[in-house]
Amino acid sequence: MDKVRIAVLGCGRIGQMHAKNINLHEKTQLSCVYDINSEFANKVATDFNVPAVNNDQEIFSNPDIDAILISSATNTHIEFIEKSVAAKKPVLCEKPIDLDIKLVNECADRLKGNTVPIQLGFNRRFDPGHQSAKQSLIDGEIGDLHQCIITSRDPGLPSWEYLQGSGGQFRDMTIHDFDLARFMLGEEPIKVFAISNALINPKIKTELNDSDTLMIIMETKSGKQCHINNSRSASYGYDQRVELFGSEGMTISENRKPHEVRKFNADYVDKQAPLLNFFIERYQEAYMHEITAFAEVVINKTNPSVDFEDGRKALVLAETAYKSIQSGKMESIDN
Repeated sequence: MDKVRIAVLGCGRIGQMHAKNINLHEKTQLSCVYDINSEFANKVATDFNVPAVNNDQEIFSNPDIDAILISSATNTHIEFIEKSVAAKKPVLCEKPIDLDIKLVNECADRLKGNTVPIQLGFNRRFDPGHQSAKQSLIDGEIGDLHQCIITSRDPGLPSWEYLQGSGGQFRDMTIHDFDLARFMLGEEPIKVFAISNALINPKIKTELNDSDTLMIIMETKSGKQCHINNSRSASYGYDQRVELFGSEGMTISENRKPHEVRKFNADYVDKQAPLLNFFIERYQEAYMHEITAFAEVVINKTNPSVDFEDGRKALVLAETAYKSIQSGKMESIDN
């Protein structure tokens, strides 16, 4: 197989980015696209000179398509995952699998015994800085891990329409951090405590029963601690940091900037470029490495490093955080 021929389902902002990355990648080829919104699909098709099909079944039944990338609306993910598996086409699906853990668990039951690779779109695992931090832990550079601190703050609130359909901050935004915490800790959290509020726009709480600002504490069986803090609006840009603190030292995966020039004069000290604007810019390398990993899964017929069960467990942590919000207590994980 010279190149993995991939079809993209869902041509919104994230789908357009994936289509571009697939088109640029040396190991992949964009075969065709589909979106229920034909205008979105036709735009991507025109941009990359590929067909836009009229219905998703044309993709699943096409023998010239090797794999599927799902970046459609969240409520279609389970359907498209199961269709991909039935067609024996490896699939890379954006997070979350679904907003309803019951539906995810039912899907997991139906997929028991499946051997078709299902990779979940937790791209932050593939970020070079985050991977280097993880490797320093594996190599023993910081000794035994005691604490993991994850900071994730968006540069500004999304639209009200987006917030209405997001499924809540824990399931939408923090889901990435739950997965990253599991990746860094190397073992499962067994307890979760969460607090949240709407400090940026109080209507998010009063009208949507949601939050824009939150903190989470988690503990593993061995006693490792993890702290996650999220905000939907940081005035200074897209703030993405991971700190691993151990018995012999600390490692930090820092924010990214367009360049590393620092300026000093009589009016200011250590003036630097602003942070990269948002997730597509900040995690561009991570998204490309994610495509590399997926292509290698398809070519080498191996299991993905981040799979359906990782997606399910991240959602379980989100549900436990909501349970903690309701009880005001540290809650145990219910798998």
